[in-house]
Amino acid sequence: MFPAAYDHESLVSDPLHGYIAFTTSRAPGEVTEQTLIDHPWMQRLRRIHQLQSAWWVYPSAEHTRFQHVLGAMHLAGRAVAHLYASLCEACRPEPVPSRAYLESLARLAALLHDVGHGPFGHFFDEHYLSRFGLTHEDIGQRIIVTELAELIRGIRGNPHGRLDPHEVLQPEQIAYLIKRPAPEGLESPDVPHWLRLLRALFSGVYTVDNMDFVLRDSYMSGHSPWAFDLDRLLHYSFFSPHGLTLHANGIATLLNFIEVRGTLFRSLYFHRTVRAIDLTLAEVFGPTLERILPGNPLEHLDEYLRLTAWSLLGDVERWPDDPDPERRRLGAAWQAILRRQVQWKMAVERAIPFERGQPELTSIFIEPEVVERRVRAQLPQALRALPFRADVARHYHRPISSASVAQNFVYEPATGQVRPLSEHAQLARLPVSFSLCRIYARDHAHDAELATALDRLLEIRGDDKTNM
Repeated sequence: MFPAAYDHESLVSDPLHGYIAFTTSRAPGEVTEQTLIDHPWMQRLRRIHQLQSAWWVYPSAEHTRFQHVLGAMHLAGRAVAHLYASLCEACRPEPVPSRAYLESLARLAALLHDVGHGPFGHFFDEHYLSRFGLTHEDIGQRIIVTELAELIRGIRGNPHGRLDPHEVLQPEQIAYLIKRPAPEGLESPDVPHWLRLLRALFSGVYTVDNMDFVLRDSYMSGHSPWAFDLDRLLHYSFFSPHGLTLHANGIATLLNFIEVRGTLFRSLYFHRTVRAIDLTLAEVFGPTLERILPGNPLEHLDEYLRLTAWSLLGDVERWPDDPDPERRRLGAAWQAILRRQVQWKMAVERAIPFERGQPELTSIFIEPEVVERRVRAQLPQALRALPFRADVARHYHRPISSASVAQNFVYEPATGQVRPLSEHAQLARLPVSFSLCRIYARDHAHDAELATALDRLLEIRGDDKTNM
């Protein structure tokens, strides 16, 4: 007799993780992981790019949110398999659900963590959802606890185990995992300790989300096929009563991961042409979405389901011939973007590392409007009407105060002590964050004057005055 397990499992080939397994069914009406994977809310992610506009710059980086969430699901399963025993020990005497339950819960949270994304990813959050006080996580939570809740409760296992008969997956727990932690003191006291600890896999320093996208984005853009040592990082991770804890032997690997992620932000997500495209997109994105969506997506999920990068770009490509003059104007602007006719040229770039206690830098180099106004004031009088834009791209290299970083700890074998990861001496040597401050103009005729004006603002001296 052939093993029956083969009838309930399928494989998908992934360039990073090899074969990714998921549960399937041949019985009518049985709900499995494939039921969710094939659901319209998930299939929609095939039509949303993982890289919001960098795919216009890196021709091979055409991957989507769908590929990423499958990889994150796989990593979540691996992480729970490795961490389950230490999680049970860390939570004593509080009972912990079965390993199959936690593995299924984590796998589905990873699969669904991006389900609320709109076209152009985080750019959509910033330039449309923000007007409603929302992020894609808020929309994802609503989709999980309403549109997908019944299916989630019906799933009975994963490729490595079946839930106990009395266990039922809770959509609310999945919704909890995908949302960033609230500030200290605002967390609900009713959340089980094991669930609070498990959230570090989704919103800590190294997560199933960012470990997959660092590997995937590096690979697909051509930066590096193996950006950091994933296996070693997982190997030295365990749960202590404090939270997700890294053995000191894994610190060097974590530092490498942080550095690789920082390099990706500088060279890929914050690429000068990517940001130039974003400057142009920002001028048309909001007015475009106002003509496509009827309002707050939470109140119009049916319309939101149909909104993808494909549908958006298909719509605007027809607008140059639209009877409405405003659509024609927006359509013409989108035509320039679709043809990669980038109107903004980078004149000067400065990288600014931030440490604690630098209010004078933070107050200036956080809002582009402030930088633009102050640079303009430094220009010669004859150039103060020059069309240019300031862009500030900031990456939190070593977060020190967010609720997310508070979930990560380090174990020192010499003393047997567990301390907050943020206090580790090697981590403390990294800059807290960095900003790439750039000035963009219509052409390069006044690059020298713009560079001088920005350098005066930064009080840069010596031979650092270069157009990077």
